[in-house]
Amino acid sequence: MDTPPHLARAQWMSLLAQADPAELAAAMDAFAPPPDTAWLRPAQTGLYMLRGRVGGTGPQFNVGEVTVTRCSVQVGERIGHAWVRGSQARHAELAAFADALMQDPAQAPRVRQQVIEPLRQALDQRREAASRKAAASKVEFFTVVRGE
Repeated sequence: MDTPPHLARAQWMSLLAQADPAELAAAMDAFAPPPDTAWLRPAQTGLYMLRGRVGGTGPQFNVGEVTVTRCSVQVGERIGHAWVRGSQARHAELAAFADALMQDPAQAPRVRQQVIEPLRQALDQRREAASRKAAASKVEFFTVVRGE
C-alpha cells in the first residue's frame, strides 16, 4: 500500500526539520535555487509554547517555550515550508527549499535519492547510537520474596 501524499510530505518535512544542519547543507549543495525562486517568508526566529498532557491523555499543561525558525519559499508553482527547532536560519531555508523541490515530480526522485535517504540513514544511526547508550545504563529491578 502506498503512503498517501500528505503523509509522505509530513514525513519528509519532519526528517528535514530533524536533520543535522551541516548534513542538510552538504546534501543540498547540488541544488541551486532556480531564477524563479521567491522567498515568501524569509527565515524568522521566534518562540513556540510546547504543550503536554498529564499521562498522555489527561488535561493539557504548558511544558515550556522552545525557539523555532520558520521559512517559506516559492519555486515555480511549488511552495515549500519549514519549521525547525533553534535559531538557524540557513537550516530553515534549506529545509523549505527541499520541501518545494520534493513537490515537483521532475525533481523529487533526485532529491529523495541525494538528500532525503542519506538524511534518513544518518538520523536512524543517531537514534540507534542513542538507544545503545541508554541500553548500556539500563538497570533491572526485581523483588526477592523472603521465605517467612
